Amino acid sequence: MNRRNLLRSAGALVGITAAGGAGYAAHEGGNRYYNGPVSDHFDGVRFFNPDGAAPKGFGDLWKWRREGERQVWPENIPLSATAKPAARVDDLTITMVGHATMLIQMDGLNILTDPVWSERASPVSFAGPKRVIAPGIAFEDLPPIDLVLLSHCHYDHMNLQTLTRLQQTHDPLVITPLGNDTIIKGTGLKTQVMDWGQSASFKHTSVHCLPCHHWGARGVKDRSMALWASFVLTSPKGAVMFIGDTGFDKGRPYQGLASLGPIRMALLPIGAYAPEWFMADQHQNPAQAVEGFRIMGARYAVGHHWGTIQLTDEGRNDPAIALHQALEAQGVEATRFRPLQASDVWKVPPI
Repeated sequence: MNRRNLLRSAGALVGITAAGGAGYAAHEGGNRYYNGPVSDHFDGVRFFNPDGAAPKGFGDLWKWRREGERQVWPENIPLSATAKPAARVDDLTITMVGHATMLIQMDGLNILTDPVWSERASPVSFAGPKRVIAPGIAFEDLPPIDLVLLSHCHYDHMNLQTLTRLQQTHDPLVITPLGNDTIIKGTGLKTQVMDWGQSASFKHTSVHCLPCHHWGARGVKDRSMALWASFVLTSPKGAVMFIGDTGFDKGRPYQGLASLGPIRMALLPIGAYAPEWFMADQHQNPAQAVEGFRIMGARYAVGHHWGTIQLTDEGRNDPAIALHQALEAQGVEATRFRPLQASDVWKVPPI
């Protein structure tokens, strides 16, 4: 494999960039994952961020790899103990598994976000970004899983091995944006596919699929053929927002949420942002996460997408440090926005 193709493949593996420039060339035969009408965020072949920046191209990827200042992470961080969740929780508890994987126990339901229990964020077991800390909940200690929120198809968020294990042991429903159901079809999981602006009911909870500023790919020729999204859960216990990945995009992912009621908990990404000239259009930094938290008027927030898998240049603890600095600078109590580490449990206070 030549250097150009190696860089292209490496970018697609970790969900940072793929080949190509700002424009999109039509894939031979059309979209391999989704066949639907043109919309304000789908051109008939690929999805896009309306009025937003397109993913960076190969030239920028090469510049970053050539000029970046990648910090050294520890190879392994011992996990002293794993969390052992209750079978059901009446109110609201968040348990950190790692990266963007969290267990939401809410009003009697058990919900997983972007579940990854594999050692690497990669299509192969022998290469690709490797986790430096074990999952905060052993897979065998999971309570009965009712629902999975799957935000997009990058390898650090969509892990087919984990999804197959979940189908075999829990058989949950997966709610995911357009096109992603095709990618996970082989797992045998039940899926409900949603477009931006759509809502669905699951038992006594409503799930709302909302825009965020990102993209998706599983290889070098399928960029943006499956949609990405954030979710808001609403139930009698309050509203919970989950964003797997997003660029800040002038705060647009955090606007217009008033109709969903007060957000009791927001699960927001705070990592994989350095260097910002390259990452800003797809990964917000901690200060932007705090600003988004304030825009939406959430009461509490968890900072995720840091400390588990090294995707970008910042040091392992840099996002947590920067989050505390941003909270202080923006006048937000540190107890309201916590950067959870693997196995941390937060019993969320009521609003």
